[in-house]
Amino acid sequence: MSVQAGREVEHEITVLAAAEDVYRLLAEVENWPRLFPPSVYVDVLEREGNLERIRIWATANGEAKNWTSIRDLDPDGLRITFRQEISAPPVASMSGTWIVEPLGEEESRLRLLHEYRAIDDDPEGLAWIDEAVDRNSRAELPSVKAGLEEATRTDELTLSFVDSVTVEGSAKDLFDFVNEADRWTERLPHVNDVKLTEETPGLQVLRMETLTKDGSAHTTESVRVCFPHHRIAYKQTTLPALMNLHTGYWLFEEAPDGTTTASSQHTVVLNAANITKILGADAGVPEAREFIRNALGNNSRATLEHARKYAEARR
Repeated sequence: MSVQAGREVEHEITVLAAAEDVYRLLAEVENWPRLFPPSVYVDVLEREGNLERIRIWATANGEAKNWTSIRDLDPDGLRITFRQEISAPPVASMSGTWIVEPLGEEESRLRLLHEYRAIDDDPEGLAWIDEAVDRNSRAELPSVKAGLEEATRTDELTLSFVDSVTVEGSAKDLFDFVNEADRWTERLPHVNDVKLTEETPGLQVLRMETLTKDGSAHTTESVRVCFPHHRIAYKQTTLPALMNLHTGYWLFEEAPDGTTTASSQHTVVLNAANITKILGADAGVPEAREFIRNALGNNSRATLEHARKYAEARR
């Protein structure tokens, strides 16, 4: 039987953004939920110099998955090499490189290289990987291009904010309140309906209908990554019409005096095309920013206040 060689393949796309900005956005993993539609949350597990080990949570065929990768950052060469720490069959190994090449002050070429082998060098397995890598790369690069261009050109459409409350209670009780979202219809007056699934511990899909102060209802779906008992990160996968992106986290930080600071953070990218449809013909970006800040902030503060009462009653 002949030995099957591995594969080296390349895909590329032109991005209307400066090469340095493209590299920076790819290198800073906190940007990934914005750049890669399947990406929910990325955590740096270890870092030594330009070498880092990251854990990635993402959706695949409607399910939440996670894996770890090793990355080697080269800011001078505008290159990022990566390899999967543990690959899933039929993949025996998978590695690759992002290469950013300047084409002008506000234009760059983004190249994505993959190198991989199939388990036992199986020809059918290799063909399956060929097809998957090609399909995923062709779908991924236009989305990354759009995310990179949006991130470098639309600062006014992006807003991030945090609401916090000090609680005379434990981080565990606060975490439990937010983690047990399947009970929110009985605990939170602004939640009309909720469905929570958690096939893998710590990875949740949350679908719910919420009310804003004006009485309008919004149905959203989020993937949540839970880290007992201090953080719950999430990304909305079904969005209201006024948003192109919504990510955030709940954070619970205990102090030496026994109190806990509970925080709710949001990052939103507005959908400019829908502003007048949703808010009226006279509305613009400032009005949309204010509307989103108030709508999300009001619900977050209400949740934090109910979580505070829950935790303090158990102290």
